[in-house]
Amino acid sequence: MLIAQITDLHVRPRGRPSNRVVETNMMTERAIDAVIALRPRPDVVLITGDLTECGLVEEYEQFKHIVRRLDIPFYVVPGNHDRRDNFRRVLADYPTVVADPEFVQFVVDDFPLRLIGLDTLVPGKGEGALCARRLAFLERALAREHDKPTVIFMHHPPFDCGILHMDRIRLLAGAAPLAEIVRPYPNVERILCGHHHRAIEARFGGTIASIAPSVAHQVMFTLAEDGPAALMLEPPAYQLHRYRPETGIVSHTVYVERFPGPFPFVLEPEYPGRA
Repeated sequence: MLIAQITDLHVRPRGRPSNRVVETNMMTERAIDAVIALRPRPDVVLITGDLTECGLVEEYEQFKHIVRRLDIPFYVVPGNHDRRDNFRRVLADYPTVVADPEFVQFVVDDFPLRLIGLDTLVPGKGEGALCARRLAFLERALAREHDKPTVIFMHHPPFDCGILHMDRIRLLAGAAPLAEIVRPYPNVERILCGHHHRAIEARFGGTIASIAPSVAHQVMFTLAEDGPAALMLEPPAYQLHRYRPETGIVSHTVYVERFPGPFPFVLEPEYPGRA
């Protein structure tokens, strides 16, 4: 099974850039084109939050317009830039968005990997949370299937990464109980996240939690205590997660744009490994 994960699209009303400098709609279009062109084709696409920049109805309508060509099953969860009311209203024709009466949380059992989408949005806040109700949903979902390989996907990562301004707005409330809920289930292959606009991974709750880079702009890399909160126009990217029963999940970071190549490897005569 092949999963494409795209995240942090930050779609804007048509003709308006994000942060006044990033043409996020164009970049999202290019990411969708790249995923459609993949061979072999992904079985599913997971979109892990921040579909929009401001959560406007017009932005969700623009998102729907952009993804209309995506002929691969896809599932979405909200991020901190989204507004749950507009998200659920405009995307109500996607059944998983309104499967729960309050949150965007759901289980998909149609694939070799079980997919559990979680809603970490806190209205009006940058940080994320999993309240008692959302944690109970996850606990019930995991308890129903002890053996089937499972992926949990959500927006806010539950661990510190060292980029301090992002650590302050990661999953705060609910991170510790999340680890305790997941720990007894070795069938949880991954916790897939967005939010940080960089490729980052860590051990968490007995599994691996990973963050995919944005298909638009990236967060500036800095581990300095006084590092600025700023964006960079580094190459947009997404992740591919390949699952096989004998190996579990192997993940790749893939750049959206095309670069010169491919060029064949040509060994120089002096290369010591040449016979």
